[in-house]
Amino acid sequence: MFLRQIQYFQAVVEHNNFTEAAESCHISQSAISQQVKALEDELGVLLLERKGRGFLLTPAGSHFYQKSLILLSDLEQLKRETARIARGEAAELKLGYLTTYSGGEFQEAIASFAEKYPAVELTILQGTHEDLYTWLISGRIDLAFSDQRRVFYDDYNNLVLAEATSYIEISTRHPFAKLPSIEVSDLKNTTCILIAGPDQEKTEAAFYLANMGFSGGFIFARSLPEARLMVASGRGFLPIEGIRDDIYFDRSIARVPLMRRGEKVTRKYCAFWSLDNSGYYIEEFAGLLKAQFE
Repeated sequence: MFLRQIQYFQAVVEHNNFTEAAESCHISQSAISQQVKALEDELGVLLLERKGRGFLLTPAGSHFYQKSLILLSDLEQLKRETARIARGEAAELKLGYLTTYSGGEFQEAIASFAEKYPAVELTILQGTHEDLYTWLISGRIDLAFSDQRRVFYDDYNNLVLAEATSYIEISTRHPFAKLPSIEVSDLKNTTCILIAGPDQEKTEAAFYLANMGFSGGFIFARSLPEARLMVASGRGFLPIEGIRDDIYFDRSIARVPLMRRGEKVTRKYCAFWSLDNSGYYIEEFAGLLKAQFE
């Protein structure tokens, strides 16, 4: 009964009216009033201050309402998980992350999540911007970790994690490797190496030409290891991002901060997931990922 009383109390608050709340709960007005009063008696506090036909939330009532929303959400998730286990289905979380992101935050968040929820099966995909976008809208992944290329969509949670510095990776034999930083304009005659599938090459090249100003031509790799082999062999530079500049160590490759007119080039990194698919585990992982950037 205590759970039902909380649901009745929430209905009263949300409708701001006992009559409408009673109708939405399919009980009489007197019954819902009695149940809210019983809830107050159980808690030993006044949740609603009655004023004529209306009421005001007391400070205790406001606090209880907000916390009760979280409580009932967790209970609903618990019910779904219990039913899934009873059906013999494993809980699953499908994640996608950007191929060119070299920071360790995503990996650390996965390790923390796996330790906290060992029974949840993790599926992790690595892809380009277009891969992640396609997988997210098709439901192949539940959450995407990527930089912001498009405007935020109202149908998605767009959790901003951090502003990441952009770098280039280039062969240590190249003169640019000796610079403390490099201007975008100084790369105009140097080939840019991008990671993309055959069907994405034109889209990726168009983005880096229009938005980054890389005009020295493009060649393509299918994976980050392949791209770094191309860098080490002196075929061009690889644009890459990361919160810290000391993550990757390789005596054949140097990492140089990217500048535009004397200012560091940065990108906004986010976690994206659909409002229609905003489950407990998705939000838990998003919270753990956010904590890695703080």
